[in-house]
Formats: sequence, C-alpha cells, structure tokens
Amino acid sequence: MSVHSKTRRITVPEIRARKGGDPIVSLTSYHAHTARYVDPYVDFLLVGDSLGMVMYGMETTLGVTLDMMIAHGAAVMRGTERALVVVDMPFGSYEESPPEAFRNAVRIIKETGCAAVKMEGGARIADTIHYLTERGIPVMAHIGLTPQSTNVMGGFKTQGREESEWAAIEADAQAVADAGAFAVVVEGVAEPLAARITRQIEIPTIGIGASPVCDGQILVLEDMLGLSPKPPKFVREFASLGAQIAGAAEAYADAVRNRSFPAQEHTYGMKKAK
Repeated sequence: MSVHSKTRRITVPEIRARKGGDPIVSLTSYHAHTARYVDPYVDFLLVGDSLGMVMYGMETTLGVTLDMMIAHGAAVMRGTERALVVVDMPFGSYEESPPEAFRNAVRIIKETGCAAVKMEGGARIADTIHYLTERGIPVMAHIGLTPQSTNVMGGFKTQGREESEWAAIEADAQAVADAGAFAVVVEGVAEPLAARITRQIEIPTIGIGASPVCDGQILVLEDMLGLSPKPPKFVREFASLGAQIAGAAEAYADAVRNRSFPAQEHTYGMKKAK
C-alpha cells in the first residue's frame, strides 16, 4: 500500500518570522491554473483586487465586489497546495466599522479557505486590524500608494518623494505593525523611505515599486509575464506571453482560413458504423 504525503502550506507565523531573513517571494494570482504553475516557487499568493483591472478591464479597483474576490480566492485555493493564500478585502467591505470588516473577512476565509486577508490603509484602519487579529483573522496591511484611494491621491503617484511626506507614511507603517498585522505591502514608495520603514518595524515589508530593500517582493503576475498593455515603469517582464498569445492566435486563424487546421473525428457518444 503506497503512502502519499500531502504538501504542507506555508503559514502566517512562518511569513512573519522571515523578517530580516531570506527574501519573501510573492505574486498575485486570480485563477486556478496559473496558481498551479507558480505555487512551487512562491511563499504566498495574493488574490488582489487588481483582478478588476487585469481580469475585467476596469479602470481602477473600486468596482471590485466581495463576491468577485471570494470566487477568485476559492479558485486560487483549488489550484495550490503549498503557498500561503491571502485575499484582498475590496473597497467598501471594511471601512464602515470593525464589526463589518470582521463579518466580511470571516466570509472570505470560510468561503475560500484562505489563511489571511489584506486591507489598504495605515493609521486610519489600525483599530480594524486590531479588532480582526484579536478575533483570529490574520491581516496583511498595505501602505504607501493604495489603489483604493486613487481618487483621494489624485492617481497612481509615487509616495515619499519629498522628505516632508515621510513622517506620515512611517507612522502608518508603525500603526499597522502595532495593531497586529503580520506583514505589510509597501507600494510605490521611494527607496530611502522604504529602507527606513523596513528597518523600523518588526514585521516583514513586501515591496512593489518600492525597490529591493524590502523583506520581500510582489508583482502582478500578468505584468511579470508580459500580458499587460501598460505595465508600471518599475516592472521587469520575465516573459513575453502577450506576443506569444497573439502569434498563436494569428497562426490558428490562418490555419482555419486555409482549411489546414487538423480535423479530428468526434463521435460524441455515437457508435461508428461498420
């Protein structure tokens, strides 16, 4: 009788313990099959509300719903067995009150099976982070450039270019760490500030457009694969799948039009005549 050992998932405490250690590797993911490909190579996968832009063609993340996040979160869980899975809480699902945030976070975890949720904001959501973590919901925070606040920020702009801006962002980082977040995404922050924050707080910093000085890095999977028409300037494309997909589609179209597409015999359950 053969014995199959099940792969053990990386846990929240293990990510938290990586502060100052080996860099934490992360990507976004939105569906089961791509999650399956990258699962062996990452420490955690974020089911980001960026799916609104990447998967649905939205201009911003603001139109993403809780149901959308749950559906994609469940898909990523089905496609993985090793990586810690974190699901974004979308705009409007946690700002009203800590109890509302708790109810929505519980729904995400119950219906997807993920291990943690992520929320955007610093000091203004510290009480909510504390409320959730005290009740058994692991929270990853997100500071700096926060896409859900794009209307307030006036667009997607690098934060902390002026030293006069540093104190508020540093305070945000310290507030979410003190409130119980196990890690914090630092997005679109100038390198000197990202380095200061990484030194100052006791939880891992996960950079995106914040230079290599953070404790880990995250990229949108489609940006990394060359599938985004307008990737951010800081993104390094590790593949050019967009061009390959277009080329394959063109070759397929030519084959069909030239009637050179290989025909396959399908009986669809009918017995072939002898």
